[in-house]
Amino acid sequence: MIVPFDFHPRTRLIFGRNCVNHLGKVAAELGFRRTLLVADPGLAAVGYAERAAGLLRQERIVVIPFHDFAANPDTAMVERGRLFAATQGIDSMVALGGGSSMDCAKGINFVLTNAGHMQDYWGYGKATQPLLPMIGVPTTAGTGSEAQSYALISDVETHAKMACGDPKAAFRVAILDPELTLSQPQAVTALAGYDALSHAVESYVSTKSNALSQTFSREAWRLLESNYERVLAAPMDLEARAAMQLGACYGGLAIENSMLGAAHACANPLTARYGTEHGRAIALLLPSVVRWNAASANGRYRELLQVSGSGASQDKAAEVLAIRLESLATDAGLERGFEAAGVPRADLPALAEEASKQWTGRFNPKPFGIQEALEVYEWAF
Repeated sequence: MIVPFDFHPRTRLIFGRNCVNHLGKVAAELGFRRTLLVADPGLAAVGYAERAAGLLRQERIVVIPFHDFAANPDTAMVERGRLFAATQGIDSMVALGGGSSMDCAKGINFVLTNAGHMQDYWGYGKATQPLLPMIGVPTTAGTGSEAQSYALISDVETHAKMACGDPKAAFRVAILDPELTLSQPQAVTALAGYDALSHAVESYVSTKSNALSQTFSREAWRLLESNYERVLAAPMDLEARAAMQLGACYGGLAIENSMLGAAHACANPLTARYGTEHGRAIALLLPSVVRWNAASANGRYRELLQVSGSGASQDKAAEVLAIRLESLATDAGLERGFEAAGVPRADLPALAEEASKQWTGRFNPKPFGIQEALEVYEWAF
């Protein structure tokens, strides 16, 4: 089946050891003069934010730090950032950190340049005015947000996770320096890495998957699946860190050109309702989603197994892949089973209703609605 696509790479990728040292020059080339540096408090505490600020100042760029946000940024955090940035006369932004820093920076940019509230940008293509130019510097290997034009922001009142996207929200440049990921805590490596694995799997079988996105998905899976256990066992292995970071970025590029599926649709309500870390929620669900999708995606799952050197017959591919994903989750110390995560069975119908409203579910290879979401939760329980 020929699936059309329209590929317009919007983000320049710079990858390599110590390439973060190019940050100041790259920013100067883009005309940055007064830059909002969005970095989470943890990165400020370990000195990464000051290092980035120093590189920018070397090019006589004024740096205004913003650290007043947390994991899973919400509309209140974005509004705090907007109010702060509006008084600073900034002309650009640098996002330093994991997906939270990337998403928060994009969210602030939306409401600072286009006014209104974050909820106004839920969906795609709703920004009518240009956004400020941005550079993304990921320090984790997970979301691939540096390669996407979406910000995932939670509504502080409803707790709904809103995917807010626009071509103008893409980073002008993403700087991928694997040395910046060496300081990740083991838990962050495990959670972010499993999320990246899920991006490769779900983007490869989504209904929008195409010849281009599949190229990114396959390479993401090859890099991630072969290095996830390695980086957990040897956290200072720079080659493994580099492979994970590049794989996560390729996963982000795959999402940008194909979208995700039922695992993410079912994971988001767990985060919203119970505060479950996103990577942990994905680990609870992805193997079951792969099994549930078997009739619709066995062929594609077999192709992924072939990429990683695992054989499986056409009718057993989903099961073999699901077992591999369970093994990876176990090795990472991620719980399997909803009871261990504190999710009562009585909540499954309400969770299913919330999951059915998630945008990513529309692109699952098997049709996905309330009843189907409940089936997924039951399979995973």
